[in-house]
Amino acid sequence: MPLAFRYAVFGQPIAHSLSPRIHAMFGAQLGIDIDYRAIEASYDDFAASLVQFAEDGGRGANVTLPLKQEALAVCGGVSERARRCASVNTLIREGDMWRGDSTDGVGWLRDLRTRCAFDPAGRSCLLIGAGGAARAIAFALADAGAKSLSITNRTFARGDVLAQAVDTLVRSNTIAWDELDSADAFDLVINATAAGHARVALDLPDTLVSPATLAYDLSYGEAAGAFLLWARTRGARACDGLGMLVEQAAESFAIWHGAKPDTAPVYDALRARTTARDGD
Repeated sequence: MPLAFRYAVFGQPIAHSLSPRIHAMFGAQLGIDIDYRAIEASYDDFAASLVQFAEDGGRGANVTLPLKQEALAVCGGVSERARRCASVNTLIREGDMWRGDSTDGVGWLRDLRTRCAFDPAGRSCLLIGAGGAARAIAFALADAGAKSLSITNRTFARGDVLAQAVDTLVRSNTIAWDELDSADAFDLVINATAAGHARVALDLPDTLVSPATLAYDLSYGEAAGAFLLWARTRGARACDGLGMLVEQAAESFAIWHGAKPDTAPVYDALRARTTARDGD
């Protein structure tokens, strides 16, 4: 029998994850003893790892790259926001099954509006990528009243599927990767790819941004560095995804423990330890 309830984050790679530190700080803040660990899992062994985790007392989990859409398949039920975006980043154990939720969109919007001082309502937006996190961002932009959403992805068909999924909520279109240089500057450009983790250059055209643009990378630290540098050297403002990481974690924490932590001191502590900045 399990001795204690456990929580974890699953992904690959996962050694760099700040999630165990974030949840430990949340727990200390609210007087909740947290057993939260990082578990390396690939497409092939994720389901088996999750079964073992549940047998060992697992009661909740976060899911990160590259497993957010795969997590949907292990759920016996999902929240409405997870169903819409077909992406799960939060798992809750209910009886003998997992229920899935998605806190990425709401966490990202909170960071965008507070730390980046940017409201996407009425703005033209470009989303680079079409994976699990990108899907959550697309629906968050639609809910926030974005004027338009353009999506580009190395695989055009995958980007087009996402554009069609949100088209009834926001005016959307797909731009082929080799046609990006024909696009005008956007108000908001979001990098939702894993290129930074793989140290692969996106090679984006300069015309996508202007001094009025905010560029946002969902990654943080070194993985976000190249994209942030590209944007800033072209006069745009730029933010990394550290704040999103903290905000979505706070939403997951509240789902599991019924208490919402204060994210400001946790964000400040983590920002002080990172080299990448999300400044103006």
